[in-house]
Amino acid sequence: MDDPGEWLAYVRPAKDMKAQAPIETVVGFGPEAGRPAEGLQPGTGIDNDKPEWMFQGLVIGLLLVPSLVLLFTALHAGAHGRDRRGALVDALGGLRRDRALIAVGEAMRPVTWGAFASIPFFAPAAFVDVRVPFVGYVTSSADVRQHGWPVLLAPVAALVTALALAVISDQLAGRVKGTRPANASRARRQRYLAVLCAPAILLASRGPELAGESSQYRTWISWTGLALVVLTLPAGVAVVVAKLGGALERTGRQRGWAGALIAGRRISHYPTVTARLVTGVTVALIVFMQALAWQAMFGTYNAKIEEILSTADRNVAEIGPRGTVSTKEAAAYLEHIPGGNVPVVLAPPPTAGDGPITISGGCAALESLRLPCSPTPARVDVALDRRLQELLHWDTQGGTYLKVVRADHAELARQSVPSTNTLAVVRADGGVPAVAALKEASYRAYPRGAQVRFPGEEWLADGIPDRDQGRWIRLFGVLGVGILVLAIGLSGKAEFLRQGRALAPLTVLTGGYRVFRSSAAWAIVAPLALAALAGCVVAAWTARPVARPGMAYFVPGDLMATAVAVVIAVSVVMGLWAARIAGRQARGWRA
Repeated sequence: MDDPGEWLAYVRPAKDMKAQAPIETVVGFGPEAGRPAEGLQPGTGIDNDKPEWMFQGLVIGLLLVPSLVLLFTALHAGAHGRDRRGALVDALGGLRRDRALIAVGEAMRPVTWGAFASIPFFAPAAFVDVRVPFVGYVTSSADVRQHGWPVLLAPVAALVTALALAVISDQLAGRVKGTRPANASRARRQRYLAVLCAPAILLASRGPELAGESSQYRTWISWTGLALVVLTLPAGVAVVVAKLGGALERTGRQRGWAGALIAGRRISHYPTVTARLVTGVTVALIVFMQALAWQAMFGTYNAKIEEILSTADRNVAEIGPRGTVSTKEAAAYLEHIPGGNVPVVLAPPPTAGDGPITISGGCAALESLRLPCSPTPARVDVALDRRLQELLHWDTQGGTYLKVVRADHAELARQSVPSTNTLAVVRADGGVPAVAALKEASYRAYPRGAQVRFPGEEWLADGIPDRDQGRWIRLFGVLGVGILVLAIGLSGKAEFLRQGRALAPLTVLTGGYRVFRSSAAWAIVAPLALAALAGCVVAAWTARPVARPGMAYFVPGDLMATAVAVVIAVSVVMGLWAARIAGRQARGWRA
């Protein structure tokens, strides 16, 4: 067993089996061992299993991108104090190397703790096989030990990357030249990004259509568009909020609302603050909707099939011979069917949806299915037996009526050879067929045996890979949203500190702390609520390309409403937190 998730079955063949056509000797495993014989291909895995690059893209989109957002948010937390410190170092004649060393020293401790705190989570995987929660996949400890150095270097790589980004962020913040305020250049940059927001949304939502049926190019175009949307949507929301901030400022001045006046001036003059505040919300909604869309694409089909089959009649068995069989082998199988079990053969119409569906069988089988057994073919317009209804539901391509034909075993053997026809077995008394005996008989009669299953069961088997792949998507989506929620918290805390510092002197002018609550409501709750609405709409629209061609894609309205409600609830909590911090800093300032 090469992998903990693999199962190998060893079969002892009968003594009289010889390696002659259509039997082939097995000489090895894998593509290098030879081309599989017809009928021995590994199921439908080649069609349903996704290539490795799609799994890597899933990791990048649902884990790496949110992690980078969290990293950048953490680097910008407390940026005001670092900017003042950097200005002091520059004034004292410090070099860029000095600022880099200070940035590294400041970030070294938390980054080191964070990087090496991950080791206890994956170190046990080197000694024991670990089952991934929810997915059920078992990681091989032998594989982890075999690739031990890359695993151990991952925390070191994360540490070096975080420190490098901390230095780069500090250097970029210290390269502001000229006498023009930095706020002006940042506001202009936000406007440029906002202009690019609409083309990015169009690329993410409609761009994949340009790739036609190529799933690889469709996916990469979609991911590129999503990355651009993640970069530009916060700026678009910030610019819209800044425009509304001007109107809010004028209204506050006319009505005498101090909180609206203050918040309006801040959000209209500092769009970068709003962009930082709403970035986590917009990215979290996009990641959540992408995970939902991918899970729906992979899991909805399987769930629907399971729901249908849970109510299906299991009192009929279909026999599907593997590979090419002869009439003689089919006749031998019919002779080995256990007593009480009777066969029928369904043949679809020559043209799909046009003509009769022919059902052939002996009188015992036909009468058990509540069909006439006459010497001449009979026409039946309505199938009364539930077992027959299940067969017609899963195994025919249309047809306008039933043509019932009485046939002996020789005729049934001849009709069961074409792959378009369906050989089924029912019990004459209406009970459950002897599935185990039918399987054993198939290996005695057919060279490669046969699949013995209930109607529709093969569709469920085809959907299992999609269901399992959908579990990975849901797992990564939950982790990605969790990372982004942490980013939102860090961003909110940083903005609360800036808000409290800026509003502290207003207590002298207003004579109270009520202005902090109203200002926080306008400057924090309102932008986050707008980001929730815009983010849900954009996220739902950009998730459309995930649907397969021909699939109807929709996002449940109640789910979108729940997402907006959750974001608004979080924004209210953050607003109250901001007001509390601002009030505490104001009391300290007055003291």
